Amino acid sequence: MLGLRLDYNFMHPPATHARSDRVALRLDRTFMNLPEDSEGIPVFISAQRMEGVNEKQVEAIGEAELRKRGQSISADRLLFMQDSKDLFADGAVRMEQAGNVMQGPHLKLNLDTNVGDMTQPVFHLGGNNARGNADNAHMEGKTNSTLRNVTYTTCPAGKDDWLLKMSTLEIDRNRQIGTAHNAHVEFMDVPILYTPWMDFPLNDQRKSGFLSPEFGSTVKSGSEVTLPYYLNIAPNLDATLEPRVMVKRGLLLGNELRYLEPTYSGEAHLDVLPADRIASRTRSRMTLMHVQDMGYGLSGAVNLNRVSDDAYFRDLSGTLTTTSQINLVREGVLSYAGGWWNASARLQNFQTLQDPAAPVGIPYHRLPQINLSAQSELNSDAPYYIAATQTAASLQAAHQAGPMATLTGEFVDFRHPTAVSAQRLVLYPSVSYPLLAEPGLYLTPKFGLHNTHYLMGANNTAALPDASRTVPIFSADSGIILERDWSLADQDFVQTLEPRAFYAYIPYRNQNRLPIFDSGLGGFSFAQMFTENRYIGNDRVGDTNQVTIALTSRLLDQKSGAERLNVAIGQRFSLKTPQMDPSISNKSDILAAASGRITPAWSLDSNLQYNPTQSHTENYNVAAHYQPEGGKVLNLGYRFTRASIRQMDLSTQWPLYGHWHAVARWYHSFQDSRTLELLAGLEYNESCWTVRMVAQRFPVSANEFSTGFFVQLELNDLVRVGGDPLGLLPKSIPGYIKMNEPSRAQPVQGLR
Repeated sequence: MLGLRLDYNFMHPPATHARSDRVALRLDRTFMNLPEDSEGIPVFISAQRMEGVNEKQVEAIGEAELRKRGQSISADRLLFMQDSKDLFADGAVRMEQAGNVMQGPHLKLNLDTNVGDMTQPVFHLGGNNARGNADNAHMEGKTNSTLRNVTYTTCPAGKDDWLLKMSTLEIDRNRQIGTAHNAHVEFMDVPILYTPWMDFPLNDQRKSGFLSPEFGSTVKSGSEVTLPYYLNIAPNLDATLEPRVMVKRGLLLGNELRYLEPTYSGEAHLDVLPADRIASRTRSRMTLMHVQDMGYGLSGAVNLNRVSDDAYFRDLSGTLTTTSQINLVREGVLSYAGGWWNASARLQNFQTLQDPAAPVGIPYHRLPQINLSAQSELNSDAPYYIAATQTAASLQAAHQAGPMATLTGEFVDFRHPTAVSAQRLVLYPSVSYPLLAEPGLYLTPKFGLHNTHYLMGANNTAALPDASRTVPIFSADSGIILERDWSLADQDFVQTLEPRAFYAYIPYRNQNRLPIFDSGLGGFSFAQMFTENRYIGNDRVGDTNQVTIALTSRLLDQKSGAERLNVAIGQRFSLKTPQMDPSISNKSDILAAASGRITPAWSLDSNLQYNPTQSHTENYNVAAHYQPEGGKVLNLGYRFTRASIRQMDLSTQWPLYGHWHAVARWYHSFQDSRTLELLAGLEYNESCWTVRMVAQRFPVSANEFSTGFFVQLELNDLVRVGGDPLGLLPKSIPGYIKMNEPSRAQPVQGLR
């Protein structure tokens, strides 16, 4: 029997008319339970009026709706055949399933098998707001369907700027694959792409196939086109083949292989230009990066890079980062992490790419380099004082271990084709004892003994003898962290005041007969002021008897803890003029810095080095960042060094008019009247597509420039056609964002 339930109040008494076994129900709204489907899922139907033949059929008329778990079908009229489980729907048919909607005038569907047809369907896909229509949709169960003469777009209704048209579209939800036949893309009613066949994933799975073609042009290589092909070899293994045709040079075959396993991963690249028509030779590039977890704390890594000639990147690369490469590393590393001690062994050399107009020195090879570091708590029960304030608490966490013994060691075999070679052994044991007290007062004395031994090797033209050097090093780091609550502009902050004093003592050792492999004076900065040795590397240890005084103040948001402003000033005072560097003044330059997010839109990062002896500024950097909203950013920067640098860096992404945005960067050196990068372009953003036009020029050597042009059309969630500027825009313009929704770039056969 059929069950009845009244969902709404009726305006007139129900009337029943006996005619054979047909029953007519006239209510304002009726609700009926239908027999469960083959999977035991309840089915419900409702309408303004229902008529039925007991246990044979049910006809729902007027705002009729059928519901079952995960599926809803509504129409002007629904007819359900109870024996066959066939459902017929007519007039304004609407079927919703898994967030997708399909509408049409007629539908026939078997509720048990989900086999059926809808004529002239119009569909909306909830995943990416795509829509389309077809002449017919044939459903072959819950997972498979076939559509004929299909039109698809992600543009909003009434705005068919671009359309993907297919003679047949087959959907296979079991394999999550869609297959299209005779597909072509129209942009503004103009066909721009065609493929007789393509398939694509219906979810985030990877799929073998052609990726979007890329078009571009550079002065050195002329017009070019790249058509990548993606190979999904296995879930943890894939490859990309990138044939790149350059009008002036020929065909460059690019290859990338990636692999991922639980204990190792890596990628390899091999690019070959068999016959460069300009250079008249074969050119190639090879890279291999591999990391391996061997278990028990052991790990390894390999990083190999090689190009066929010095000008490879200058001629064939289109990015500033790549063309500026000089030394290509080749190294293998074996590491051990043992908790309180760590060790590593490295073999490292370089391929140095020379510019004839600006030659550079060849770096030393390390064959091998062995490092050792160890740290152990001497007394785990050592008492310490509890710091009460917020900032001091974080300091306490870093210093609550009590007395600590530390050892750093290094053995390196330095080799060079022309310069002096040698083996160097360094051992530097030290002991420190962090002491804390309320309210954030700390003192950390440290004593160490720096030992260095040299065994001279080839190319020793200066007859340097084997040598040793032992230098004691003492330092004491101290400071106090004070905090107070502060209200400013109706906002609650925590302001800190952090005076700090650092003392370092290193006696003089004559090191004139010791070689220099990897050492030099470190740049003067806040970090360098609080280190014992003013030299970087182990070949020189500078004699020192000095005190560094600094004061830092921070402004922290009281609710979030975020740092809104950081201001610091510091200076170093030598109690005795260093014998190794007598030109160093007893009073160092004054360093000052200020950084933070001044307002929600403005942020600032600046530092200043002032020479009080000569009353002039040695260097300063100022960088301001303004971003009131997405797609509107302005970066202003200036860098000054008295000896050699005067550089301006301006970049922006800014709305112009309507849908137009400008992108630009001017990075210029006033010292030598040379532009380091010039970028200018326009973006036009519509609701479902974007056009980007960008030109870039930058130096690739002392006398050569690279100029590139990028024109790209992106159809949202379908394909990008043209040269791709998206790799360079975020690097050249900090804060740059894509104005259109980010698409999921999935490889497909034919299109992406």
